[in-house]
Amino acid sequence: MSSDASHRGSFFHVDSGPRPCNFRRGRLQYRQAEASGAVRSRAGGPEAARKRGTMKKIAFYGKGGIGKSTTASNVSAALSLMGKRVCQIGCDPKNDSTRLLLGHICRETVLDKVRTSEPEDIRPEDIVHTGWNGITCVEAGGPEPGVGCAGRGIIVALQLLDRMKALPEADLTLYDVLGDVVCGGFAMPIREGYATDIYIVSSGELMSLYAANNIAKGVRRFAARGKVRLAGLIGNSRNTPGEKELLLEFAEMLHTQLIAFIPRDRIVNLAENNRQTVLQYAPESPQADVYRRLAEAIWENTSLTVPTPVTFDELEALVMKYGTEN
Repeated sequence: MSSDASHRGSFFHVDSGPRPCNFRRGRLQYRQAEASGAVRSRAGGPEAARKRGTMKKIAFYGKGGIGKSTTASNVSAALSLMGKRVCQIGCDPKNDSTRLLLGHICRETVLDKVRTSEPEDIRPEDIVHTGWNGITCVEAGGPEPGVGCAGRGIIVALQLLDRMKALPEADLTLYDVLGDVVCGGFAMPIREGYATDIYIVSSGELMSLYAANNIAKGVRRFAARGKVRLAGLIGNSRNTPGEKELLLEFAEMLHTQLIAFIPRDRIVNLAENNRQTVLQYAPESPQADVYRRLAEAIWENTSLTVPTPVTFDELEALVMKYGTEN
């Protein structure tokens, strides 16, 4: 089977070895960085995380545009208000995971710095930023548009952070990861043990459920060789018919829980337009309470399972059961 075929065949493709992206300085720059010790061919994710003192290591996956980063930022904000030391790491080339926490698009990502500096010149303060209420914010970044591999960029970024010991100690580290591409690079937080508790953000729409089911397949694969587990679904409502009931049944099919169902509320859009989380923009709103309850549930959650993905026919039947109601 060709490499392209194997990528199409599963959500997560485990590379046989590192294949660096064609960034501005190309492969030569990465090889120089690897030779100098700035990055390694394989990251010691779990051990490095333990040394950093991380108590909880979670990741949010989900279809692009489902509201994953908005949910992640509001959860981080709520956890910080609980007195937790929180670190949010955006693993998406769009570079927008931490926008609501920083109040702007991150001005220097890890890969921005890799492209413009020699490895030995990169300092932790160049790539680790402080957001609202003291939340640590990092954006992995991606290659220039049309050049290179974004998944490989995630690998380079996380390995560099690990090697530099750039992250401060945290009670919870949240990896916000693009989840609808068939690329092993985006599996890095799972494959190398950076995150052990995986949350899937989904609506009741078919393609969102399809992406969620593919992510569950990846979690199941890596659960066989490590501690990674599915911690639950987070329903982010699109106001489709019977949406909450559909997600409850889908969670049961996957052998997991619907840990929260987030209603659609205009206050979320208003907060985003003002580059703030709901916790900052409207802390007394009912929507802020929704995020507070989700943060508390995540902090207390010990219900971790190996998922049982379903077939596409079963997904279609599920949507037909609930999605055709008037």
